[in-house]
Amino acid sequence: MTYLEFMKQKENEALENNKEDSAVVLLLEHICGLETNALFMKRGDKIEDEIVNKFNEIFDKYLHENQPIQYLIGTSCFYGYDFIVNENVLIPRFETEELVENILYKYDEHFGGKKVEVCDLATGSGCIAITLAKEEPNMHVVASDISKEALEVARKNNEKLGANVKFLQGDMLEPLKGKKFDIFVSNPPYIPENEVVDSLVKDNEPNLALFGGEDGMKFYRIILQGLRPLLNKKALVAFEHGYDKKDEMLALCKKYFPECKAECIKDLEGKDRMTFIYVGDFKWQEE
Repeated sequence: MTYLEFMKQKENEALENNKEDSAVVLLLEHICGLETNALFMKRGDKIEDEIVNKFNEIFDKYLHENQPIQYLIGTSCFYGYDFIVNENVLIPRFETEELVENILYKYDEHFGGKKVEVCDLATGSGCIAITLAKEEPNMHVVASDISKEALEVARKNNEKLGANVKFLQGDMLEPLKGKKFDIFVSNPPYIPENEVVDSLVKDNEPNLALFGGEDGMKFYRIILQGLRPLLNKKALVAFEHGYDKKDEMLALCKKYFPECKAECIKDLEGKDRMTFIYVGDFKWQEE
């Protein structure tokens, strides 16, 4: 059996068991130690018995034990970096990669290569903070989280990937008091408490990092209410949020930052996924 034939067979098995077929490539990349392009180049080669046996051992758990493939292999790729993940942190999503991409773009546009102080609140695995620090050396990044267990994972990722992020433990803005930032980013818990969530997510990923109060907006209110003392005169604020929360987000921005420009940015699927606030001296040009 070739690699391609094996992948097709396992993708069909996944779909027959109501599982995501994308897990097949992720698992095979992990077993083979190859990136997607290199694995693609092997598609016509005969797959080795050793690879098949290792794959099936983990894949069987994926099919029958209701665990995300990322937790089973212990890693998740984010922005080209392999992050350690486990049950103490959320699995990084591709939408959050878009948040990072937009922050890097806005940094170039508005700060022009200057050294800046950055905060990532509710950092989880550290994927946002560490990626920003890796991609832009002029960003001095501080990251915080209420979960000691999550910060243990984030620190391991920081060391593994050779970043220089400083981590603080505490509830919301509490550990940040007395500090000032040029860029503030947060992807806090934002799923409404009564929203139906897939069991693969709800039963495995930390609920502390998933649910954001009755309407999903609890933590945005807490952050925006107390954020201004933490910002320098010119600052960029960036949030990821639920795709249906554009109006609520912009209303909160207007309430707590009435003099500032705020915009909601769509993700690649055309959903209103990110809100940016431009504080202070930003030269804004309407599109």
